[in-house]
Amino acid sequence: MHYRKVTTLSEALTLRQADNDKQVVVMWLHEKSKNTQDAYIQDIKKFLDFTGKKPFKEVTISDIQAFADSLDAYAPTTKARALAAVKSLFAFAHHIGYLRFDVSAPIRLPKIKETLGERILSEADVQRLIGMEDNKRNKALLGLIYIAGLRVSEACSLTWRDIQPASDGGYVTVFGKGDKTRTILIGKKIYDELLTLKGEAGANDPVFKSQKGGPLSPSQAWRIVKAAAKCAGINPNVSPHWLRHAHASHALDRGCPIHLVQATLGHASVATTGRYLHARPTDSSARYLYT
Repeated sequence: MHYRKVTTLSEALTLRQADNDKQVVVMWLHEKSKNTQDAYIQDIKKFLDFTGKKPFKEVTISDIQAFADSLDAYAPTTKARALAAVKSLFAFAHHIGYLRFDVSAPIRLPKIKETLGERILSEADVQRLIGMEDNKRNKALLGLIYIAGLRVSEACSLTWRDIQPASDGGYVTVFGKGDKTRTILIGKKIYDELLTLKGEAGANDPVFKSQKGGPLSPSQAWRIVKAAAKCAGINPNVSPHWLRHAHASHALDRGCPIHLVQATLGHASVATTGRYLHARPTDSSARYLYT
């Protein structure tokens, strides 16, 4: 039997870690969340269709530049996300030794206009949204997402084991983005509202149940928020994440230290939290000028 000699470390890594493009993609997606996987799969499929399913080792910087140009008709955020997916994949393939060079490295992502301020509700709108909800479960869901600054997936996956009493309120423990666990202290009012949903539920039962008895799905939570926004007569584009945005913006406006908002939201970097300081500024030099 003939064995081919491995002559370089890069080649050795290739043989040991990945044998083909498909395997590289599977490895690249492995540690990512379900939502990220779904989005990246669509983006990479779009790229492969554009290149005629050219093997990764034959892809050139010109191919990626041409793909970037082909995305000009899409929204800037869509273009940026697709290019970010391609860059992430090729960087990973190079990192594990599958590719000798990362041809995507010189590609720069397009700059995107900051629209965060458009997705931050006023305190009055948030209070109206929550206050006009007459369903006990839905009201508690809206209130907790806002008060604790949760992602919708984090709220929907909560079980009663994750809700524990504190001296004046409660603790909510969530398993969030990046497989990170954080515990959030909440006030007595929202904690008591949550307890009204418990009944005879066990520690592993969902806090927010669907009509079938299982955990509420993120899509169901979206519909609850949309319906509440319509009832309250506020921006119809509201989503659960807008309540998380509102939490950050309102907490900072009230003087909460930025590092505490960062910890509560589970941001990996304080720079991410800092975006809220500039999204809806409370003052500017313009106010000091005569018109």
